[in-house]
Amino acid sequence: MKSLKENFQKAHIVIIGSGIIGKFNASELSELGFQITIIDSTQLQNSSNAALGLLMGNMYQKRRGRSWDLRKQSIELWPQWITLLKKFNYELNIEKPLIQLTTNDEKFKKLEKFIYENNDQNLQILKKDSIFIKYINKAFQTKNIKGMISFQDGRINALSLLQTLDKYLKHKKVNYLQGEIIKIRKSNGQWISTTRNNENIKSDMVILCNSLKAIDLIDSLSHNIKLKPVLGQAMEIEINDAEVDLLSLPKHFNINGKNIIPKSKNKLIIGSTDEFSTMPEENTFEKLTNFIDKKPNWLMQGKISKKWFGIRSRPDGEASPIMKNLEDGLIICTGFYKNGILLAPACSKWVAEKIKNYLN
Repeated sequence: MKSLKENFQKAHIVIIGSGIIGKFNASELSELGFQITIIDSTQLQNSSNAALGLLMGNMYQKRRGRSWDLRKQSIELWPQWITLLKKFNYELNIEKPLIQLTTNDEKFKKLEKFIYENNDQNLQILKKDSIFIKYINKAFQTKNIKGMISFQDGRINALSLLQTLDKYLKHKKVNYLQGEIIKIRKSNGQWISTTRNNENIKSDMVILCNSLKAIDLIDSLSHNIKLKPVLGQAMEIEINDAEVDLLSLPKHFNINGKNIIPKSKNKLIIGSTDEFSTMPEENTFEKLTNFIDKKPNWLMQGKISKKWFGIRSRPDGEASPIMKNLEDGLIICTGFYKNGILLAPACSKWVAEKIKNYLN
């Protein structure tokens, strides 16, 4: 009988999809010694490239159930991944803290209650007179912003993370294949993944991490999985107001659901929107700057210097994300909606455990 280590070294796993989730699964499994092939037709166009990278873990207010369990595990795993990946990019880091703000009194009361009930030393309330939001109130010309700060949450640069994972996977000799998989089937105990060019790739296992396209590859009669597109937009705004120094603001924060990342004295990024479509709405500026009732002049007069969007998948009729062992050797790991980067470590750990059990 073969040892588990021998099974790992000989087993070939195909991962369809090269976003954050696909790359994390490849990294986790390559650490275990598997032979990995990642297949994707448009690696640079997946939604991970459009992510802003805010990691809202500890400040997640529903501290029970599967979603919290995944967050909690990822929070514990992220420092280990940063240590590993720093060998390939010493600048990679999670910039802390993260600030969540609101102008709504009822929502602020819920934040106060959440922090009081959980007694977490890494979470603190930020009232209107807090030094942390002093400059935010000044910049946005309001006195009504308040919220909470998490000293354990933060932001990781998504593009830098993807590039670092690529370096790591190259070091681990993970194969990349550019192509679109249009069909998968099982034959004689192996999985056959067929590309649009009619090339067949044989493997012992297949992991579907290709967002909306995953459901096109599975039997809809056997697996009732539904995904719908959710489009998120972001934009970079350039301002000309010399009286406002955007670098006086925190490095990243959220006001009423909009993520804000100052880039320089006169540039900042704002995202994201939730549009149930595959084409972005045109009124990007209005949609992304409606997080306060009265916009300051510098924001109203700002010019869009760059804008982009990403299309994510959201489960329809079940919880996000979808992580299922569909049948022997076939796993689906998709439908992350907004939390793909945050949850990637926990989900790749789950996939690895499923595969180890399958081979044992």
